[in-house]
Amino acid sequence: MNHSSGTLYIVSAPSGAGKTSLVTALTAPGTGDAMIRVSVSHTTRAMRPGEQHGVNYHFVDQPRFKTMIEQGDFLEHAEVFGNFYGTSISALQQTLDEGFDLILEIDWQGAQQVRTLMPEALSIFILPPSLQALRHRLDGRGQDSEAIIAGRMDEAVSEMRHFNEFDYVIINDDFNVALAELKAVFLANRVLLKKQQQRHQALLQQLVN
Repeated sequence: MNHSSGTLYIVSAPSGAGKTSLVTALTAPGTGDAMIRVSVSHTTRAMRPGEQHGVNYHFVDQPRFKTMIEQGDFLEHAEVFGNFYGTSISALQQTLDEGFDLILEIDWQGAQQVRTLMPEALSIFILPPSLQALRHRLDGRGQDSEAIIAGRMDEAVSEMRHFNEFDYVIINDDFNVALAELKAVFLANRVLLKKQQQRHQALLQQLVN
């Protein structure tokens, strides 16, 4: 069996569309797809209770992060509420070289940055089935004010306007259907001719010679 490098996937969605739940189910130990990994970002924000270094994030201080920016270590990086977040090129490449598909969970702006640097990446956008369903999910706990919910809705609509920049669009109405569609994207791309030629070169030559 020949070595085949994995594929980089960008997965984006507005808040409330269910992206995290879908990705968690897709990669769950035992039931998920064992050939998929989720990229772990670097961040300068403080570790929260229950988080682990190297699992949730690679936690680094600001001077270290700025050095990494200067050295060109990041595929994409952003500042959010005074904290920095970034995707390490070397960590990403190592995972792909090991033959795993890799998911990058980033917003549409990060997706644009990644596409420029890695045009071979495939991108998936997850949408809610309606604005009412999205609002219901954003207001799930019923603890936030009308103004906060309205702000989140405006932000979500602004993000959703970029769906047409992505290769695949999945509408998360029925969770199991959306999960099956997400799995199908990864499986279909894995059996593309060029991937199978890399992975099964010797077999393919035996079969036709």
